[in-house]
Amino acid sequence: MCAAHSIDNQLKRINNNMDEINATNRTRWNALANANIEWSRPFLDFTPEQAAEHIYRHGVLKDVSGKQVLCLAGGGGQGSVAFGLLGAQVTVLDLSDVQLERDRQAASHHGLNITTLQGDMRDLSVFSEDSFDIVWQVYSLNFVPSVEPVFRGVRRVLRPGGIYFVQFANPFVHAVDDEAWDGSAYPLKHPYIDGEDLTSYFPTWDVTQPDGTKVTLPGPYEFRHTLSTVLNTLVSNGFVMLGLWEWMRLDENPEPGSWAHFTQLAPPWFSSFWRLEKSNDEN
Repeated sequence: MCAAHSIDNQLKRINNNMDEINATNRTRWNALANANIEWSRPFLDFTPEQAAEHIYRHGVLKDVSGKQVLCLAGGGGQGSVAFGLLGAQVTVLDLSDVQLERDRQAASHHGLNITTLQGDMRDLSVFSEDSFDIVWQVYSLNFVPSVEPVFRGVRRVLRPGGIYFVQFANPFVHAVDDEAWDGSAYPLKHPYIDGEDLTSYFPTWDVTQPDGTKVTLPGPYEFRHTLSTVLNTLVSNGFVMLGLWEWMRLDENPEPGSWAHFTQLAPPWFSSFWRLEKSNDEN
């Protein structure tokens, strides 16, 4: 069977089992958050100055005070705190109950009024059209098998001229293990297939604890989205790119085979800003 036919059959199976993906990722993210994974640690000590550096660092957003912001699949008490401290009206939608509890914890700590909703990033029907000025989506896009329902939903709830920040995996190296250093390179071993289920390549995630020990837990479903699919689907939904940045961990002399070394050879994900072009009378 050819690779294209195989992936088509795989996607059909995936689309017929959306509830399985949803339920599994919800359970596994709850476990990861309970293990204190990095993205579940709320910004309890954040100041407005730190919030400004966090939100305005790319120079695209300037003043979010009074803006309606949706932190999409972005629970954990981080983005919501940063926007809240800058005066935005924040709503968080996330699959994980524990992640959302971190947002509520952080909101109470800082005296912020933040709305939290449990839900799937592919279904934003709970929100009215043109509800938000900004949609802020940190790394989460690759936890669903198709980008189309996510981008279509963001288009519907974002106001004309609104800003969409979205992070996503660098698809060229998404299936490369940073621990696979062979002494001279990190080998590319897997075909470059859009929609490929990568879960079997990374069945477990290690969560480092404060004492340096690691807790190993099952990882969530994760899928490769090719660069052409991500960019072209955004464009076809009326988004105009404002900028794209590669992420890497800067280290002057990283140890070969370390995470910092890997990211300097192959940035693992991109951050991008987009503006929505749609008329006020568009349905």
